[in-house]
Amino acid sequence: MTTATQAAARYSGTFHGRTDQVRRGRQAIAAYLAGCPVRDDAILIGSELLTNAVLHSRSGRDGLVILRCELNPGYVRLEVEDEGGPWRPRRRDDGRPHGLDVVAALAGPGNWGVQRTGDRSRIVWARLDLAAPGRTPGAVT
Repeated sequence: MTTATQAAARYSGTFHGRTDQVRRGRQAIAAYLAGCPVRDDAILIGSELLTNAVLHSRSGRDGLVILRCELNPGYVRLEVEDEGGPWRPRRRDDGRPHGLDVVAALAGPGNWGVQRTGDRSRIVWARLDLAAPGRTPGAVT
């Protein structure tokens, strides 16, 4: 892959830590992944990751959130970097998936995670395989 191709294969955007910015993130993913077979799943995952960062991290207090999306041969990788804070995943018991449950269902086992950076920030990432056996885009159970 040439340097120009590599640069074109990545998207990175910085958003204010407000809920109205989640829509902008979805739009950015949609535009970047136009024509990609996992585009809709990537939009939903990106929306969940951005929403979690805004609602459950220091970024939601007038901070910033960084969204990264990378189209690779065979998979798409999404990352949301927030300003950290307590890790308190919450579960809702209403019979349907929410937040990271949606991410886990769409990405599949081992295809998402959380990593701390050298400073106080955190990156939550997900990987969507473009041609996973038995994969039905949009299937959340």
